[in-house]
Amino acid sequence: MDLICPAGNLPALKTAVDQGASAVYVGFRDQTNARAFPGLNFTDSNLQQGVDYAHAHHSKVYIALNTYPDPAKIGHWQKAVDHAAELGADAIICADIGVLDYATRQHPDLPRHLSVQASATTHAALRYYRERFGIARAVMPRVLSLQQIERLCERNIVPIEVFAFGSLCIMVEGRCQLSSYVTGVSPNRHGVCSPAKFVRWDEEPDGVRSVRLNNVLIDRFQPNEPAGYPTVCKGRYEVGGEVFHALEEPTSLNTLELLPQLQAAGVAALKIEGRQRGLAYVGTVTRVWRQAIDRLEAHPDGWTPDPAWQRELSAHAEGHQTTLGPYHRSWH
Repeated sequence: MDLICPAGNLPALKTAVDQGASAVYVGFRDQTNARAFPGLNFTDSNLQQGVDYAHAHHSKVYIALNTYPDPAKIGHWQKAVDHAAELGADAIICADIGVLDYATRQHPDLPRHLSVQASATTHAALRYYRERFGIARAVMPRVLSLQQIERLCERNIVPIEVFAFGSLCIMVEGRCQLSSYVTGVSPNRHGVCSPAKFVRWDEEPDGVRSVRLNNVLIDRFQPNEPAGYPTVCKGRYEVGGEVFHALEEPTSLNTLELLPQLQAAGVAALKIEGRQRGLAYVGTVTRVWRQAIDRLEAHPDGWTPDPAWQRELSAHAEGHQTTLGPYHRSWH
């Protein structure tokens, strides 16, 4: 199985490649990708450096063009497709069918991966994207169970990529309405969930930190309590007289213990979330997953995850806790 790792900047790209990533995924410094945070992503010059570095070390570079363009700005996404081809990208990751159509017609030799933002969760949808746009791979949403992933792999319509580790989203990607509820800005259209310009932290006299999103109180944290990046879905709210994480707790998906089952199902690639995360996260998570995949390949019988791996992953997890998320649910 390929190991696909995040890179929000050139040092992160080199770190992921050095630690054994099969491929890294990156974005331009604009709204064409779903991690358009200020200061994140690549300029033309350092992305070319990144592509050259990855190729020199036998890794690939995928460029995410996975947001949905405004009607008046479709030309910007088309130019991004052209630029990805010029840079020598190994694939583009797209969601919008207009962007996919342009890439198919103008750059037929540039591999096209279907983004998780496209929300293709059935074999019929995957067949359409393959027949119409010749997709080479499809990334599955993080809300599917293991059994659903297995059934999609059985159909063998296109190679399947699944999220293996990282921040967990409660929505089917590409269909989230909650992210724009408070700010009017969503990752689907603008590339950011909870844009930094809407976030405000205040320290109260007793040391409690409060965080507001567009002046709406999202959470309060005790002085020594870890605080993650604020999003509407992972805030704490008063419901029925209690204050708690009413929608979802801050936690990270971790499927390491399912690695043999994912391999047996026929999953082609494992994706690590986190282009907005730092070098320590990228380096540690890439190294742990590379070790785990390599050990499974070498010793498939009796494979079990090393407890040290789980400790390292938990240390870099959101809220310092991990979950199997929808992978272990008993209902479909």
